[in-house]
Amino acid sequence: MTATSSPPTHQSPSPRAAVTILAFVGIVVSLMQTLVVPLIPQLPDMLDTSASDAAWVVTATLLAGAVVTPIAGRLGDMFGKRRMLIISLALMVAGSVLCALTNTLEIMLAGRVLQGLAMGAIPLGISILRDELPPARIGAAIATMSATMGVGGAIGLPFSAFIAQVADWHTLFWTAGGLGALCLTLVAMVLPESRVRTPARFDGVGAVGLAAGLVSLLLPITKGNDWGWASPLTLGLFASSAIILVLWGAYQLRAKAPLVDLRVTARPQVLFTNLSSMTVGFAMYAMSLTFTQLLMAPAGTGYGLGHSMVMAGLVLTPGGFVMMLLSPVSARLSARYGPKTTLILGSLVIALGYIMAFFLISETWQILVASIIVGGGIGLAYAAMPALIMGAVPLTETGAANGMNALMRSVGSSAAAAVMGVVLASMTMPLGTAEVPTLEGFRVTFGFSIGAAVLAALFAALIPRRPRGVPASPGLEHEDVDA
Repeated sequence: MTATSSPPTHQSPSPRAAVTILAFVGIVVSLMQTLVVPLIPQLPDMLDTSASDAAWVVTATLLAGAVVTPIAGRLGDMFGKRRMLIISLALMVAGSVLCALTNTLEIMLAGRVLQGLAMGAIPLGISILRDELPPARIGAAIATMSATMGVGGAIGLPFSAFIAQVADWHTLFWTAGGLGALCLTLVAMVLPESRVRTPARFDGVGAVGLAAGLVSLLLPITKGNDWGWASPLTLGLFASSAIILVLWGAYQLRAKAPLVDLRVTARPQVLFTNLSSMTVGFAMYAMSLTFTQLLMAPAGTGYGLGHSMVMAGLVLTPGGFVMMLLSPVSARLSARYGPKTTLILGSLVIALGYIMAFFLISETWQILVASIIVGGGIGLAYAAMPALIMGAVPLTETGAANGMNALMRSVGSSAAAAVMGVVLASMTMPLGTAEVPTLEGFRVTFGFSIGAAVLAALFAALIPRRPRGVPASPGLEHEDVDA
């Protein structure tokens, strides 16, 4: 399979404009993951439904985002990355409008699924930058784009909490739709279509199989705490996912134009990068989940700081900005020492932040500092991953490979939500008429996060040097070989 070139739709923008627009798109799209978190306690009343059914408003977006990322990347390789980016943003706008116009659960879920389908914009943006920018600018640009996955989620909490607090909750979705429309306009007017294409037939069977396997896997991970981990539904879905994914893998190995080239994915450079991505994704989501609950816990618990959702979000916001600020630093470190070294360093910094949180969480400033350290580590690690992936795959596979890498981060985040939920739900103490997590429960979650970060560093250490037969990506010649 060979790449073809087609003329861009118009003259390429300046590298600064391209990076700024795509980073803004990445932040807006990632924000959809945490957009409704401040509304969770009120969702049952807002939508006239039960708490368990209302939880699907969050789960639907996570599942849709996980399913679409590798598919959107592959479609971008085949039909045009800018075209697929515009479609992704149009779906997000449509979903936001649906949510803004409804008071019913069914339409809200449809809108949230459409919002989740926009998550493919991040791997598409990374691939556009690789295709269009001068080689000298690619490393830092891709590092910045990759970091937006964490930044959007981090700033989403205070953003949505503030809007939900000062206005009607529908305004939150109108705002999201407006941001999506702005992104769509900027992409359509400023960015050119990528000249790199991979002509092939779309693997519809592979797409359906991957979607079925991922939903069967991620659904019990995200809902197992509600359904019961030993329930027939949970165990049945896990078994189904294993069967479906094995059959899907066998089909992909035989297909002439597979959705995911598993032979490329199985390369040690790609495999261990993806495994490290999954464990870093676990550690990232744990910060949003546990630190927020600590900040909002009542003072009567003996450890809680009693902050509002808006204040809790503001405390965690600097960590999100540190992710973005450290992305160019990560690119420079990768250029000098190799992205493998940067990924190891970022993972160990994440572990250091959680070690601090394990011992020092009695004051707001302590959680602030711990979140900044964790955020800095995530910024370093996330920014190094695309350089490792793109230094190990052919130019024609960048969209699909980055999509798979983003998927592994989503799997890690979903697993973190499940594990942290089980721990905090099982280690509780009475407070008035309610049951709240104990301090020991939070420390157990920090222990899991430390373990995940150390495991990410170990996976990164196993990434071998780029084999001689695989050419370096343009602009990443100094970034894909170990120091």
